[in-house]
Amino acid sequence: MITIHKMYEHLTWSNHRILQALQQESQLNLEVLRLFSHILQAEQVWIARIKGKDSSRLPIWSDSNLAHCEQLIEQNQKDLQNILAGITEVSLARLIPYKNSKGSEFSTSLEDILVHVALHGQYHRGQINSKLRLAGLEPVNTDYITFVR
Repeated sequence: MITIHKMYEHLTWSNHRILQALQQESQLNLEVLRLFSHILQAEQVWIARIKGKDSSRLPIWSDSNLAHCEQLIEQNQKDLQNILAGITEVSLARLIPYKNSKGSEFSTSLEDILVHVALHGQYHRGQINSKLRLAGLEPVNTDYITFVR
């Protein structure tokens, strides 16, 4: 359980670092913003699923702005902290039933969902950094080892 808690501390730290870097850019690449908002919207979808709520109307790939992204970060952080505060070894094995965005039904353990969400964000933050570098901008260091230092 300690690892999952650390992964989410890192997730929050990384999201804030990306947000701060993007807030400093005057010429924000729309694809970068779209990727960043996707990370945060996907977190919301998974939070809803974990809570047993219908996630079918939540956006996954919609246009957003940095102010909305900042709001999503804060709301997701609060919701994820509440989820993590209640986890136990037993609850991590609990199967979460949900429908994906295509309407297919699945059941996945809470542990696997939490790991997926953390890795999903890191994957897309890597894409954001690639696009920043291609635009001649400095990538944002979101390496885990930097976080733990």
